[in-house]
Amino acid sequence: MEEPENHTLHSQLIVDNPNEIWKSENILRFFLPQFTLLLFFIVSMTRFIHYILRPFNQPHFVAEFFAGLLLCPEIVGKSEITAYVIPPKALLGVETVAHVGLIYNVFLTGLEMNLDAVLLARKKATTIAIAATIIPMALGTAIYSLGQALYPDDKSSFNTPSAYLFCALVLSVTNYPVLAHILADLKILYTGLGRVAVTAATINDFYNWAMFVILIPFATHSEKPFVSVMLTMIFVLFCYYMLRPSLNRLIEKITDKNEWDNYKLSYVLVGVLFCAHVTEMLGTHSIVGALVFGLILPRGKFADMLMERSDDLVSMYLAPLFFIGCGIRFNFATFEKTKLRNVMIITLLSCCTKIVSTVIATGFYRMPFRDGVALGALLNTKGLLPLVMLNIASDREILSRDFYTIMTTANVLMTILVSPTINYIYKPRKQFEKDKLRTIQNLKADADIRVVACVHNARQAAGMITILEACSATNASRLRVFSLQLIELKGRGTAFLVDHNSSHQSQADTEAIANIFAEISPEQGHTNTSLETLSAVSSYETIHKDIYNIADEKRASLILIPFHKHSSAEGTLEVTNPAFKEINQNVMNYAPCSVGILVDRGHGSLSKVSLRVCVVFIGGPDDREALAISWRMAKHPGIHLSMVHVLLYGKAAEVDTNATTNDESHGILSTIIDSGKEKELDEEYVSLFRLMAVNNEDSITYSEKEVHTGDDIPLVLNELDRGSYDLYILGHGKGRNSLVLSNLMEWTDCPELGVIGDMLASNSFDSCSSVLVVQQYGFGGMNFNKGSNEATSSKHGDVEALFGKGE
Repeated sequence: MEEPENHTLHSQLIVDNPNEIWKSENILRFFLPQFTLLLFFIVSMTRFIHYILRPFNQPHFVAEFFAGLLLCPEIVGKSEITAYVIPPKALLGVETVAHVGLIYNVFLTGLEMNLDAVLLARKKATTIAIAATIIPMALGTAIYSLGQALYPDDKSSFNTPSAYLFCALVLSVTNYPVLAHILADLKILYTGLGRVAVTAATINDFYNWAMFVILIPFATHSEKPFVSVMLTMIFVLFCYYMLRPSLNRLIEKITDKNEWDNYKLSYVLVGVLFCAHVTEMLGTHSIVGALVFGLILPRGKFADMLMERSDDLVSMYLAPLFFIGCGIRFNFATFEKTKLRNVMIITLLSCCTKIVSTVIATGFYRMPFRDGVALGALLNTKGLLPLVMLNIASDREILSRDFYTIMTTANVLMTILVSPTINYIYKPRKQFEKDKLRTIQNLKADADIRVVACVHNARQAAGMITILEACSATNASRLRVFSLQLIELKGRGTAFLVDHNSSHQSQADTEAIANIFAEISPEQGHTNTSLETLSAVSSYETIHKDIYNIADEKRASLILIPFHKHSSAEGTLEVTNPAFKEINQNVMNYAPCSVGILVDRGHGSLSKVSLRVCVVFIGGPDDREALAISWRMAKHPGIHLSMVHVLLYGKAAEVDTNATTNDESHGILSTIIDSGKEKELDEEYVSLFRLMAVNNEDSITYSEKEVHTGDDIPLVLNELDRGSYDLYILGHGKGRNSLVLSNLMEWTDCPELGVIGDMLASNSFDSCSSVLVVQQYGFGGMNFNKGSNEATSSKHGDVEALFGKGE
């Protein structure tokens, strides 16, 4: 009697529904705990592996794949822990949830894709994308033929058109989101190579999805492939032309009113599953419907909000589950010694398909061979789509397990090799060393003045206008302005450079910034100025590297960045964002040209008011750069420039023996020598300014102030401030080697402004004037290891070329 009772009790524990038809195990007893354990394992291993690979700039995709490999049958059979984590009975539930995660991952990919980039792409990028799609497809069929020749005894490797088609499609794929994040990590997203790669990858990715829709029904031997393709195309056209307009109006209306909540967002998520189910029923694949639904939703605020809310769940928790299936299908026996040579041959040839096709395409545009190889390596970036294709081919027994393993290895290896290949072939940081004279002081008289003006918001853009407008006054040279909006990258959003001349962004802040900078465009009468409006999207921790690369790409002589504080209604400076301060300090560390930080207190447009400018000159390369900028601005008829030469005497003139020198082996003697060289350069430059500017221009004045101790500095500044100047221009202070100023530097709240700049920007100073603090590139653009006579003559020659006596 006890045994039947125990049996009944056991049945009650494992049966969720006692009905004979729906009898099943209780998911709360087995599947849910097992799924939770498996999810914890795969997510933990993914993050651990990603943490290890992060210094090598490897994308999250690679870490997810390696985490999935830990569940390969060969490894599971040897590890009791892994076998406990994923028993065979749990795979069905995991595969189901993984498929849902794949659907939402592809939906977010569609939400990121920009069809305008495909429709409005230039001929060069389009040609490269087409070549990088068609040629690898042709080579893919040849590689599969070679694979069959190398595995003549493999009876499971089918010689069918579908197998050739799958290999061709897999090798033609380029994953745009993964590529964009790799470029952002490598900080070459804003170079010429990066822009071509992103555009070509977007087009290539679009073509790959189109071929997936058209060819997969034929490759998988659907009952009526032609009907499936036609019905899918009708569904896509219906979504784009019928559903999209009304859906966008509804979503934008709710977004404008800020009425989105979790309940309303659930309708969007249900819409994803509905579209996925429709395309699955039509015989294509569920991910096609998810991609289409992502493409038809409106961009901008809604897309950013949706990706920010769903990215953590989809990318960090659901997406890694897909790679469990990849690991289970993987066969380590393929890498046996007898087969290893064949694996290496097929993998190597697969990695070369994109590179060969890209080199051929770039050769028609006479691009350097190195750039063609680098671009080909970038377009080798893979993602989920080729693995989805390979999984389908494996499940339908179109490809053998050996060939599935080889092609999967090749696809992941291509992505792994992207970062080291680009780091070896294409190193933009080397370009920073090509031109040591990227300063305003060292520009020739007829050289273009190239300025990168960085802003975070419209308020800061308004403050930059006066500085740029004043610099455009010199008729002998042209001002080229590159306005750069700095946008923090949040969540999944793919960072890319936006050219506002061809973009259709509707963000209010972006449009406001573009409109403000348009005031100095040729259309507004500034015929001596050209304007290019750009955006950089990146995390604040690394966005300074994007600024470096843009400045280097544009061959800028000056980077203008806003102070991290703004002027309040009461006239005091309030912190805008603490992160801006760290950005400014990072920019000043290794910028490839001179840098200016603008403390804006509002001084109006030069077209409406005249501006009283005071340049405070103490000495050093930064002060000479500040004087060079002021001298150019003084050419504007609305500028009244006053140069105040602060002379250090007594204790104030003592040399700081701990100052960083260019020849540390000579110690104190080297510091004294460097200080003497700087004084000679300062005297020559000030004398030239007095001779050529003060004596010839009524709007320029010169005066001197003496400072004997550190206490005299605030007194001098207070006396200057009674002159009601609108703008102070001064150097940061590098190269002065003054003991007094070095001691005062320890008490500054904002070291990026230097001692004098920090005093002028302090709320306790009670000044209403704006401040521009300048740092000259390359310690004055000089190599002090050379003879001082050579250095001095070089400087003097450049100054005479810039401010000739004829002016």
